[in-house]
Amino acid sequence: MSPREQEICMRGLIVCLISAALALVSFPNSSYAQTKLKKIRVGVPSVGVANIIIFVTKEANLYAKYGLDGEVITINGSGIASKALISGNIDVCPIATPTVIAANLAGSDMSILAHTMPGVVHALMVKPEIKRVEDLKGKKIAVSSLGSLTDFLVKSIAKKKGLNPDRDLTFIQMGGDGERIAALKTGVVDAAALSHPGYGTARKLGFPMLWDAAKELDYPWMEITTRRASIKSDHETIMNYVKAHLEGIALFKKDRDFGRKVIKKTLRMDDDELVNESYDIFSKAFIAAPYPNLPGMKVSFEYVAATRPDVWNHKPEEFADSSFIAELDKSGFIKSLYGK
Repeated sequence: MSPREQEICMRGLIVCLISAALALVSFPNSSYAQTKLKKIRVGVPSVGVANIIIFVTKEANLYAKYGLDGEVITINGSGIASKALISGNIDVCPIATPTVIAANLAGSDMSILAHTMPGVVHALMVKPEIKRVEDLKGKKIAVSSLGSLTDFLVKSIAKKKGLNPDRDLTFIQMGGDGERIAALKTGVVDAAALSHPGYGTARKLGFPMLWDAAKELDYPWMEITTRRASIKSDHETIMNYVKAHLEGIALFKKDRDFGRKVIKKTLRMDDDELVNESYDIFSKAFIAAPYPNLPGMKVSFEYVAATRPDVWNHKPEEFADSSFIAELDKSGFIKSLYGK
C-alpha cells in the first residue's frame, strides 16, 4: 500500500471513530447507554414537599450520575407503600417508622437507612366550628391511608390529648393532600391531616389549625427505607441510591431557584407565597448527614406497642442500618457535597 493510500485509510478510520462517538452522544437512550444504568424503583407515599428530594434527584439527573435508572412511582400512603416494598415491587421508599416496626414484627425485613428530617412538618386542619380537641369526638378525619404517617400522627396526638382514637374518631382514607383538602372543602370530612403546603392552602381557604404535629411529637421523619434482602443482594445499588439522595438534599439546600422550580413543577403550584414558604421550611429541615435517629424512635415504639406490646423486647437498632450514612460521613463524601 502506497503512503498516499495509507493516509486515505487512516483518515477514513478517524471519520468512522468520530461518527461512532457522535452517535453515542446523540442517542443517550440507545441500548448501549441503557446497559450502563441499573434500574431502581423509588416509591413516593404521597406527592408533597416532604418527598421533594426524590423529585429533585430525578430532575437533576443524579440517579444517572450514580449509575441508576431511577423510576419514581407514586403510592398512596406508607401502609400501601410498605406492602409494595415488601413484595419487591419497589426497591426504596420513605416508609413511616412505626409502619416499618410493625411490619418487621410480623415477619418483614425492612430497614431504615436514614431519617432525613428531625421533625415532622404536619398539621391537623379542621372546620371552623371545631375549636378544641374535645370537639373532634365523633368526627371524620382524612388521612392518606390507614397505617400511614398521617394516620399515625393523628392517633398519637389525639391519644396524648386524652382522646381514644379508635373509639372517638373515624378515619377516612383519602390519598394525597389535594384529595384531603377537597374533602374538607366539600364537607365530606371534618378534619384533614396535611403536610405543607397542604396546610398552608387549607389555612388560606379558611380552615384553622387545631395542632402542629412538630410541636406535639419528637418524631424523626422522612426515612430512606429498603429491604435487608436488597442490601444483602445488591449493596452497591442501595449505596448509590443513598449517594444520589444525599446529593439531592445538598442541591435542594444550596440552590433556592432550582428547589423552588422543582416544588412548583412537582406540586403544580402557582402560589409563589406558598412555594417560598415551603422551600424555607424544608430546606432548613433536611439533614446533611441523616443518620437513623434511634433515640427518636421511642414515639414509634409507643404507638406500635398499642397492638404489639412485644415491641419493647426489641431495640431500635433492629429496625435500622446506620452503616450507609456512617460510611459516607466518615469517607468525606457528605462534606464534599457542601464544599467543606
